[in-house]
Amino acid sequence: MANRAPQTVTILLATFNGARHLGAQLASYTAQSHADWRLWVSDDGSTDETAAILRRFERGPGGSHEVRLIQGPGAGMAANFLSLLQHPDLPDGPVALSDQDDVWMPHRLARGLDLIARSPGARPVLYAANTIQTDADLRLRRMQNRAGFRPSFANALVQNIIAGNTIMLNAAAMCAIRATMPPRPDVPFHDWWLYLLLTGIGGEIVFDETPCLYYRQHHANLMGSHRGTRASARRLRLIANGTYGSWVRQNAAALSRVTPHLTPDAADRLGEVLATSGQGGLPRFRSLRRAGVFRQGRPAPGILSLLSLIARV
Repeated sequence: MANRAPQTVTILLATFNGARHLGAQLASYTAQSHADWRLWVSDDGSTDETAAILRRFERGPGGSHEVRLIQGPGAGMAANFLSLLQHPDLPDGPVALSDQDDVWMPHRLARGLDLIARSPGARPVLYAANTIQTDADLRLRRMQNRAGFRPSFANALVQNIIAGNTIMLNAAAMCAIRATMPPRPDVPFHDWWLYLLLTGIGGEIVFDETPCLYYRQHHANLMGSHRGTRASARRLRLIANGTYGSWVRQNAAALSRVTPHLTPDAADRLGEVLATSGQGGLPRFRSLRRAGVFRQGRPAPGILSLLSLIARV
């Protein structure tokens, strides 16, 4: 990796009753090869030992780093992360998002910083990476592989391909997000929203095929793995009951509040999606075709045409 001036990374950790696995995640911060970091934690009202674990970490292994605990908005994980990103006291510079139950590999911060720094100029950059999925006891399962996926605003309008627990944002991205994001946007997922916003304003998505963390799968995961029979069945249920379509409409409605900040191309695509929001049949099918939206991976890309005709997207 290239030698560059050290940067202080602010780790943004959202917690809620995460005591069972939190200690292992905190320990993985102290094992980072890039040791220049601070930790900001937004807790959404935990009733277990989460706060006590964080205080012990602050007094012990994390004592040489700034550790700040903030009361979260109490409105779920997406709102918790987005409120952290909008906190008025958040320092300038790169940030790394963290779930409470993963375990980071030692290169997590160093590799992200290195690949972000390769992007030319002061362009906003969102870094994301593959992960190694494990069970609740960190026994290896498989790599969550998004190799070959093409990040774009047209894709982001109907699909999220970004793993939020791997996201890093450079200073330019943070500046752009804080300047454009409406207060407490009503969106279903923070990572999907960041993917939409950054591609919509002309930012760059840097995707790293090298895994950066162990992604623990357990019964309390809000979303969990995107692969496997259970994951496919869950996606089909969300499509059939209209949940997926409501997510697409929520995102588009939130984006309509920042249209002046979007690139002309992104604004045109969003306009097409909004024009027939909530409708089905040929008008919806044609507007999505004009918007050029597309899905990648599973379910099959062609499912969008069917969903538009039956008013499910």
